[in-house]
Amino acid sequence: MAREEEESVASQSREAWLAEQIAYHSDLYYNQAKTEISDADFDTLWDELKGLNPQHPQLQRVGAEVDPGTVKVDHMFPMRSLNKGVNDEDIAHFVKESSLESTRFISQPKLDGSALSLEYRKGRLVRAATRGNGNRGEDVTKNARKVENVPHTLGVEVDMHIRGEVVMKKSVFEEKYRNISPNPRNLAAGALRQKKADGKADASDLVFLAYDAKFPNEASRHPDSEAPPSDPYDSLILEWLSKTAGVEPAPWIVHDADAEEASIESLCQETRVWSEKRESYAFEIDGLVFKVDDLEKRDLLGMTAHHPRWALAWKFPPEEATSVLLSVDWQTGRTGTITPVARIAPQRVGGVTVENTTLHNLGEVERLGIQVGDKVRIVRRGDVIPKIEATLGPATQQDVEGRVHADGEPFKGALPQRRSISPPDACPACDGPIEVEGAFLRCPDVHCRARLGRSVLYYCRALEMDGIGEKLVEQLIDEDLVSSIADLYRLDENMLLSLDRMGKKSADNVLNEINKSRSMPFSRFLSALGIPGIGPELATSMSYHFQTPERLFEWIGKTLIDDAEMGEITSIDGVGDIVALQLRDGMLHRKDAILDLLTHLSLEKDVRIAGGGPFEGMTFCVTGTLSESRKNIQARIKSAGGKVVGSVSGNLSVLVAGANAGSKLAKAEKLNVTVWNEETLLQRISERSDVNERKPPTSQSTLFDY
Repeated sequence: MAREEEESVASQSREAWLAEQIAYHSDLYYNQAKTEISDADFDTLWDELKGLNPQHPQLQRVGAEVDPGTVKVDHMFPMRSLNKGVNDEDIAHFVKESSLESTRFISQPKLDGSALSLEYRKGRLVRAATRGNGNRGEDVTKNARKVENVPHTLGVEVDMHIRGEVVMKKSVFEEKYRNISPNPRNLAAGALRQKKADGKADASDLVFLAYDAKFPNEASRHPDSEAPPSDPYDSLILEWLSKTAGVEPAPWIVHDADAEEASIESLCQETRVWSEKRESYAFEIDGLVFKVDDLEKRDLLGMTAHHPRWALAWKFPPEEATSVLLSVDWQTGRTGTITPVARIAPQRVGGVTVENTTLHNLGEVERLGIQVGDKVRIVRRGDVIPKIEATLGPATQQDVEGRVHADGEPFKGALPQRRSISPPDACPACDGPIEVEGAFLRCPDVHCRARLGRSVLYYCRALEMDGIGEKLVEQLIDEDLVSSIADLYRLDENMLLSLDRMGKKSADNVLNEINKSRSMPFSRFLSALGIPGIGPELATSMSYHFQTPERLFEWIGKTLIDDAEMGEITSIDGVGDIVALQLRDGMLHRKDAILDLLTHLSLEKDVRIAGGGPFEGMTFCVTGTLSESRKNIQARIKSAGGKVVGSVSGNLSVLVAGANAGSKLAKAEKLNVTVWNEETLLQRISERSDVNERKPPTSQSTLFDY
């Protein structure tokens, strides 16, 4: 064999070996959360293969090619929802009350598609994930790579998480998919998540438009990655994305004014501009997103568990249509609330065909003065569930004719006889007595089968137990296999195999999901119980305070003897008297069931994240006249890790008092609460921040660490 041929064969063999090694270590890293070699050694393999064959298919895959939906991904930066607005007054409130007196904003169209997070490591696409619940999404890298303008390699070797929306052009939808789906949004979501090439749409027909970029801290970045941009404004980051990184952002406009009123007018005018060009725009949009442009101010404003304080999603006015109220069913929810559900003649509104909608409660039924057989006005705002806004009087036969179901089948229902809506005399699920609480009807029986089913389902969804859906929960209850949440942990393979259409593989998957949930943080357990008013954020705050279920029940016992004990948790940010009562009563009503459940679980104490700020664990109250606005001072405290409350109590860490402090200062002195002036506060923030900066940076979890 000639020397050149020998070298060619050797090169090909080396290519194959390198590709095999990269695929193997990628699978370990991305799908099994394991490593056998260092990042540097992996990069050596990668660079060698790239040198031999820059176009090798393995270099285009980067990570292991998993099927979408089979791997869960924890977002390094949570993908929160946005606070909503619908009119000029909401915009004015945002500018005046929620933006730290900012006068520089950016606006972008609110694309109506599917949210997507792209993670790049040294400029290479390594992971794409759906929004999911905001903290955890699904790996959809395989399909995201097919999206027309998602770059596999950036123009700069930087570590970065890019957030944006995957959308379909209206023209593509009309040309290829009009007869397949009611709207482009559904197609975009489906194309991203489909496991095989058998979905309604192909990801290659989608477009990705970026909203923003997040950069890991130094400890979490690849040691050979380039430093991220240090621009002070989000608008400059978007420009950098477009011109340097090679990522297409959603179009943006900077609104830079001299005063608040001018900012308000500029943003309001932008809503009118887009209202006019909405129909002609290439993609479906349902409003605009307004954001504070100054990144430092964003850090000060921070985020709630639900949304960032520095952004507002302004929605277009609601879309309206008319239908006919055919009947009303009453359903019992997990908290015992009995809700009227309206069945209406099919009607397209806001891009979807609506046949069911809530009437909320008995009070709403009475307020509307609505009857079965009425012609009604349906309103739908963005992606919110449609609602009946008003009755238009008795319907006619013509009002129900010519209607079509979502699947395209003609509607054949008849016009019902007009009659009043009567509330139930008993719980529609268990036939037990009901209670009237103002506008609400409730079933007080915690053992009600409807309440049980929805509570079990809520628990399973909160803990992300894949494969345990509504139908399976109904089966388990109907067959008397589950009469409490704790009974989930008593299930075995034989019990599951006794159910219709339950095979061994499915049974094993269910048991595996249940067993994975036997250990969890205390906060997640509290949230999963579904106690009214206790969401993930408050559950976390309460878990920090009580640490264990035993300590929580001890506090509950004290409150039953002395109401003053309720004040122990009302100092927690976001916890008032009502929430405290909801927690106490919710735990009391479920005490036996909770204690039974705890025998099957191992709960971990929640540990506050290190480096949360110099005031982590401290509670502040601000009063009096200060040189900066009170909002600014409160934002500085929160950005330093402290919590701000509105009243003075013995649990308060510090009262920040300006001129003319008044009664709060007097009460603080009486209770021996530490008092700082504004100068002391700012000095302490500066001193403690300097200390924190000298500490080594804490590592952050990445999309890899799921």
